[in-house]
Amino acid sequence: MRNAEATRERILEAAMEEFSTYGVAGARVDRIARKAGCNKNMIYIYFENKETLFKTVLQKHLSRVYEDIALDPEDLPGYAVKVFDFALANPDLFRLIGWYNLEQQAVGSLSERAAVQEKKLKTIADAQHAGAVGRTFEPGFLMTAVMAIATAWTAINPYGPSYDPDAVSRLDRTREAIAKAVRLLTEGEDGRSS
Repeated sequence: MRNAEATRERILEAAMEEFSTYGVAGARVDRIARKAGCNKNMIYIYFENKETLFKTVLQKHLSRVYEDIALDPEDLPGYAVKVFDFALANPDLFRLIGWYNLEQQAVGSLSERAAVQEKKLKTIADAQHAGAVGRTFEPGFLMTAVMAIATAWTAINPYGPSYDPDAVSRLDRTREAIAKAVRLLTEGEDGRSS
């Protein structure tokens, strides 16, 4: 049993690299099998098809994001900075998300992702009603704007500038600008929370 689990994990690791590089359509099961050191048929035994393997890889890594970066509606600027740091540290995951967004029709939706998104929107709405977050923007717009600002510097964003990760002072200024932009978004029209 331990050997089967180790094989499954090697497949998932190799698939992450393959899918983040080539997407679903460009990925090749034979390359994944070769990198995982297993027979190609093992992939089909564990995951049925390439699309299911892709969804499994993406869901596994998104679950990690959900656990590592908790949404605090009273500190959306801090949340945005955490997402920014996570995005810079995990470019392969953000490429994978980009491929998912491009190829969603072939892959299908991720129910857990939708459920987590709904929970976040409810959390923001509750914070707005409690006066902790301004009501200028509805929760869906606010969450999208926060994520867009926080991930604008990822490798997949064609409009964001690319920064040298070693340029700490530039990254610190970017973090400060992200926090300030999100703070301004979450204030009410009079400059206060609500």
